[in-house]
Amino acid sequence: MDFNQYKSISNEGWKAHEKVLFEFEVKDTISLKNAFINIRNNSTYEFSNLYLITELVYPNKTIVTDTLHYQMANELGAFLGVGFTEIKENKLFYKEEKVFPFSGEYTFNVRQAMRKNGFSEGLKALKGVTDVGFSIEKTK
Repeated sequence: MDFNQYKSISNEGWKAHEKVLFEFEVKDTISLKNAFINIRNNSTYEFSNLYLITELVYPNKTIVTDTLHYQMANELGAFLGVGFTEIKENKLFYKEEKVFPFSGEYTFNVRQAMRKNGFSEGLKALKGVTDVGFSIEKTK
């Protein structure tokens, strides 16, 4: 594991426009890596999916922005994450087989982009997400 970190989300919920920030250093600019967004949620999470907006900032200040969509529950409403307690752990692919082309300090931030069906305005606070993590692993 090259990098693995979690940040806790307030019990009031993951606020709109609240960016969860991770800083990491890259030394290996050759090997393929898998990067993951790790979400821990509890039973107060009300949705079967999750929309996220991410920004990856390279050492040369290039910014790559992505809007991502993940399935969080099956058709029956059961959460897909792993865990025996009410907390479920979801390891969501962010980038597969990525090479980080520059050595140096990168920053990665993620924010929720959820809204209720039929509403254009985003949720003020997304309840049920307890922690947001980011991890990078060498591919096998």
